[in-house]
Order: sequence, then structure tokens, then C-alpha cells
Amino acid sequence: MKITQTPLVLLALGLTPLCILPAQEKELIDALTRIESKGKGNAEAVQVWSAIEKLNASSIPGLLQAMNKANDLGDNWIRAAISEILSRSEKKFPQKQVLSFLENQENSGSSRKLAFEILRENKPALASSLVPNFIDDREPSLRRLAVGELLTSARASKDTTKAAALFEKVLQKGREVDQIKEASNALEKGGRKVDLQSLMGFLPEWKTIGPFDNTGRQGFGKPYPPEQEIDLDANYQGKNDKVKWSSFSTSDPFGMLDVNKQYGEVKEVLAYAYTTFDSDSDQVAQFRIGSKNAWKLWVNGKLLFARDEYHRGKTRVDQFVIDGALKKGSNEILVKVCQNEQTQYWTKQWEFCLRITDPTGTALHSRDTSNK
Repeated sequence: MKITQTPLVLLALGLTPLCILPAQEKELIDALTRIESKGKGNAEAVQVWSAIEKLNASSIPGLLQAMNKANDLGDNWIRAAISEILSRSEKKFPQKQVLSFLENQENSGSSRKLAFEILRENKPALASSLVPNFIDDREPSLRRLAVGELLTSARASKDTTKAAALFEKVLQKGREVDQIKEASNALEKGGRKVDLQSLMGFLPEWKTIGPFDNTGRQGFGKPYPPEQEIDLDANYQGKNDKVKWSSFSTSDPFGMLDVNKQYGEVKEVLAYAYTTFDSDSDQVAQFRIGSKNAWKLWVNGKLLFARDEYHRGKTRVDQFVIDGALKKGSNEILVKVCQNEQTQYWTKQWEFCLRITDPTGTALHSRDTSNK
């Protein structure tokens, strides 16, 4: 969670301003960018924090720039530093430099978002005028603002043709699930059929095999044969009988695979789902999975993420966003999805959905759209 106030550790230590040297601005920035996980670097940051007392608003561009190098913890400290400076700068800040920083999309998303927040707090009219320019922005939080304005205009329009055109633009430009849903629902009320599966890049065609044994939740860590190799012609010993690969697809608009439909509402079991994705280039990608079950995800034989937790909340689109990569050509995707022993009504679900996007949330599509 991001913080915008002076880190509590400073207050607890009762630090008071010290005499500073002219070079301490750089010293402070360097210290904040070196903070690592588990508190490493915190002590050094505390030692130089007193420099904040003598920094003024002219230091803000340098601090924003530092966020390009800092991790999330360092971001928190830098946000706190900027907040401290602004609290005593009487609304004076380098507007031109902050605006230039915001407009440069090579800067990190979190730093650009903070630059916009600074402008919105100090120059609200200017900030408001910038929002439409975010419609193709790489930073999702900024893009969302521009798409939100389209939705507001569409809702308010008395002209159904104009409203429909605005909702269509939301489908083209939107990357957030709730905004896409609203636009799609509005268009479908007017008779327009929207293919959300394709629009959002869900993977609906799979091969599955199971059920394998997950008694006592032991199956999550047990490597069944599909984890060693994918042989679609093979059969293996399942929990009760021999099991083999079979085709499984979904027509759900959000790509939800209800594994219960394939194997029945059974408990203490697991299954594997396999598909391929034909990429037109080597590229970074995000694998966006939703599931309330325990699961693991492999791409091209590499385990990208594992979650050993069951039935906590609902399955949501983009519930987990995992950074990864696609190679040019065929990519193998394997999901292990587990069901536990619980019998309450809210534990019946055995399901997942998966889509692939670029880092901005733009859907990526396989060149091979044939049945896997």
C-alpha cells in the first residue's frame, strides 16, 4: 500500500533536523532508490531524511525522476518526501517541469501518476484539460481517467447514435474490466452484439486431463505427469480411474472455464488444462488469471506463479496479473487447478479464466485461432 505521509519509523525515532550539506539532495535521492525489501536500506534513508527539511519545490522533478529507479518501497518514501515538500511550499512548484515529466511516457507509470496528482492538487483546471490526452496512455490509471470521461459523456447523451459511438470508443480504448462491461452492456441493450472473449483476449479452447488426487490438499505440491511432459495421446492413473486428455471450451463472455462441467462436482481433486498461443513475435506479456481455487501456471515449461489458497472471495477477471514473456511462434500454456475438501455452498466452484495482454492491458491474440 502506498503512503503519502512521513514514514512512521521517522516519527518513532524522534528525529530532528540536522545541518545539511549542499549535496544532500542527491544523497537523499540515492538513499531512497536503494531501499530494498525486508527493510534493507531503511536505516540509510532514515539518516538522510532530515535533508527534506531544507528541500524546496524545485527538488520535485528530481524526486519524480528517482521513482523510475526505485522499487515500491522506495516509491513510498519518495511520495512521502514530495508530500512533505508540498505541505510547506505554499502551492509553489515547478509546473513546467512536472508537466513535461508527466507527458513523457518513458517515465514509470507510478511516477507519472504522482506527477498528475500533484498537478490536480495544485492546478486543477490544467489537470482536467489533460485528461482527454490520456486515452492511449501506457499507464492504466491515467488511461482509465480518459475512458471514464467517455463513459460520462455517453451516459449523459440524449442522442442515442452519439452515445453508441462513445460506448464503441470505450470498447476500443478501455482496458479496465468494469468500464468494458458497462460499455458492452449499454451497446447490447441497443442491439449490438459484443464478442467480449475476443475483445479482451480470453483463451476459451483447452485440452484438460483429470481428475487427479488432491486428498488432504497434497496434490498441489505433487508433480503429476503433465508437469513433466505434455503428451496429448497419453493416459495416466487418476484419482479413481485412468484419465486422458479431452477437449474443453467455454462460451462464457469472460472466458470462465467451469471444470465441474468436465468432471462433475467432485472434491479433493485437481485437473490440468493445456493450450497453445501462437505469438507473432518475441514479446513481454502479462498473464491475467482469475480463480478462487489453488492453481499453478506454466508458460513454455517455466512455472510463472503458484497460489495455494482456496475459496477466498469470488473468482474475478484479472484477479492475478503475472509478468512473463511469449516467444515468437507456438507457446505452451499449462494450468493446474485444484479443488479441496470443503462442502459449503460457496466452495463448489472449480474454475478459472485466463487472458493474455501486453503490459498496458491491451489484449494479445494468438495467430492460430483453430481448436486446440
